Amino acid sequence: MTKPELRKKYKTLREELSINQIEDFSLDIANQLLKLDIWNESFYHIFLTIQEQKEINTEYILNILAGKDKNIVISKSNFEDYSMIHYLLTDNTRIQKNSYNIPEPVDGITIESKQLEVVFVPLLAFDENGNRIGYGKGFYDRFLNDCKCETIKIGLSFFEAEQKSFEAADNDVRLDYCVTPNQVYSFQD
Repeated sequence: MTKPELRKKYKTLREELSINQIEDFSLDIANQLLKLDIWNESFYHIFLTIQEQKEINTEYILNILAGKDKNIVISKSNFEDYSMIHYLLTDNTRIQKNSYNIPEPVDGITIESKQLEVVFVPLLAFDENGNRIGYGKGFYDRFLNDCKCETIKIGLSFFEAEQKSFEAADNDVRLDYCVTPNQVYSFQD
């Protein structure tokens, strides 16, 4: 399957999920994350859920991070150059949906990509080698290429890995882990 075909397949699979399934799977993913040895870091980047896309509800992970008193970082997308600006999530952070229904910080304290130690990555599909397919604009590949090489990259998926490997472009960034409701995939060599 081509990347566009896989995007279509996984968007359709997501559409078929009920709200209850999304909530249950999201909680299962958060619980699977607790098995990883990633909780000694300070700066964690997470995406805020686009409900209209039936994405994973990241509230459960946000609660874990807040409970562990971590620095939580969220992003604002720039659709002119497909880059992201990262902001520290604080009690004063105002969140507003953009024209694509992406919840984003209005402003705040900026954080550089190089400061991030763990990044939770949205995706539509992934393979057993840690390659991922997103929405196709390259926001996360650009962002992850700006992070330190030791930054831990963790994909979050409702679905298990595709058996057949994807063709990866030069600028595609492999995941270190991908977490599903049922298991943790590790791609570290």
